[in-house]
Amino acid sequence: MIRVLLADDEATVRAGVRAILAADDHIDVVAEAADGREAVALTRAHRPDVALLDIRMPVMDGLAAAAEIRRGTPDTAVVILTTFSEDAYIARALGDGASGFLLKSGDPRELIAGIHAVADGAAYLSPKVALRVIAELSTGMGARVVARERIEALTARERQVLALVGAGLANAEIAKRLHLVEGTVKAYVSATLTRLDVRNRVQAAIIAYEAGLVDQPPA
Repeated sequence: MIRVLLADDEATVRAGVRAILAADDHIDVVAEAADGREAVALTRAHRPDVALLDIRMPVMDGLAAAAEIRRGTPDTAVVILTTFSEDAYIARALGDGASGFLLKSGDPRELIAGIHAVADGAAYLSPKVALRVIAELSTGMGARVVARERIEALTARERQVLALVGAGLANAEIAKRLHLVEGTVKAYVSATLTRLDVRNRVQAAIIAYEAGLVDQPPA
């Protein structure tokens, strides 16, 4: 089961999201919060696999809560849920270590797919959000040079792992592709993120694209 914490200040929204997640037999909502501070406290108490956070909540917003959760409960993946798609929110959420960014107006199937993806160690962006991120990837040669310099610190195996992260593969898929156990892949991913000085797989995927390790932007 994928254990999920759901945080939104509107009870009706929580009920709607809970109903969507309840349609999947592999997802269990173990706790609900009405503000960001409560979400942080309940995450520490329940240690869910995924924290699904509304971006705008009282006391502490979803972005601040995401940063607190990633610092205090790093094994819990964070997905930001919002009606807003401004670039500033996307950049800050990813910078604070969020593994997913979904729009409330999106297809309910995206919500379930996103929960499964981040629980499996991958990243997931709503297609509309992904298009905005891809647009930001249209950078000049300078960014590509910097990215290539950054990956020089990686071992050959770490570059292989980074390329597969950039291609959107989850840990289990990478393990199968490289004939490794999943625990070893997790260790390589962690080491790669540390060497690149990035907080999450989305940021690593962008570097992989800019460095030329993958042909397509990470969507």
